[in-house]
Amino acid sequence: MLKQLEFPASKESTIASPLNSAIRLLFLIAPFFFWGTAMVAMKGVMPHTTPMFMAGVRLVPAGVLVLLVAFLSGRPQPKTAQAWLWILAFAVVDGMMFQGFLAEGLVRTNAGLGSVMIDSQPLAVALLSAWLFGEVIGAIGAIGLMIGILGISLIGLPDAWIIGWLHGQNLMPSLDFSQLFDNGQWLMLLSALSMAAGTVMMRRLAREADPVVATGWHMILGGIPLWVISATTESDQWVNINWDGWLALAYSTVFGSAIAYGLFFYFAAKGNLTSLSALTFLTPVFALLFGNLFLSETLSRVQSIGVGLTLVSIYLINQRSAIAEKLNFQQSNAASVYLGNQSTGEQLRLSFVKENPPVEVPVKVHTVESDA
Repeated sequence: MLKQLEFPASKESTIASPLNSAIRLLFLIAPFFFWGTAMVAMKGVMPHTTPMFMAGVRLVPAGVLVLLVAFLSGRPQPKTAQAWLWILAFAVVDGMMFQGFLAEGLVRTNAGLGSVMIDSQPLAVALLSAWLFGEVIGAIGAIGLMIGILGISLIGLPDAWIIGWLHGQNLMPSLDFSQLFDNGQWLMLLSALSMAAGTVMMRRLAREADPVVATGWHMILGGIPLWVISATTESDQWVNINWDGWLALAYSTVFGSAIAYGLFFYFAAKGNLTSLSALTFLTPVFALLFGNLFLSETLSRVQSIGVGLTLVSIYLINQRSAIAEKLNFQQSNAASVYLGNQSTGEQLRLSFVKENPPVEVPVKVHTVESDA
């Protein structure tokens, strides 16, 4: 005979857990939403300004805002020379190099192809994180990354190239090494690699300084050199910008830089880098959706397929552990302990229902022999 005694999760925890998970998901997605919409806002400004000036505008004012919030919330400032060295290195790689290469690359390439190059960086983050921190990508994660890159390629590459390739035709123009710099593809790739390196650096930097404070300082220290370059090599940086252009730059600075980078690097310091970086595949999805809404840009059938593949890739990467466990039947829905007399077949099963993350419950069992 089998007797079962269950200890279900409390009612309060079952209500609070989905709510907390939903709020956390919104904060995780927010940086990529702001980055995608900021790209749309910047499209109308690009012809009226210069790349290095615009890159500096996205960094320096945003850094001041992040530091102001950090000061008001009582976050500690860096205190050691090692912390400042890490912040300086972070500023060079993720501030000056990433934004500088990105701005110059956008001038020399179309937005779709540039987006493909930028959003290939999760693959570099996954490989670097596996090498440096031992993060497990796994077969499911690797499949997700490959699907994501395929999805981004379908979104950004010209349909004629893809359709021609499927029919055995090579419609891609031949490019030599010098043409890569002229067309911007190489610059966009360098920008993607710079962001990947910066994402990985934040894990180590967070040991030396507060991640939000470090994000603010890296924006200022990385943006000032861009303005110096602009002052010496560019002219008429803001003369032709109208009020709509300034509003677009303000949105890109406050939401696309200050809030987006603050949230992104906060989660990068706390969580799994591969899963977080995989969400960057959402950036071009948001850019396409809001580009269609505000700029009347339309999605082709190939791009629509790319959006679907992108969403599938995000699910596979973020749920790779759970999927692997289900496929391998390594974990059941409840942890059970059987007590009783095997000779009589009478048992008592204690089941701890796993509606929330697993919790270890120590159980002591005392046996008492009766004279009866």
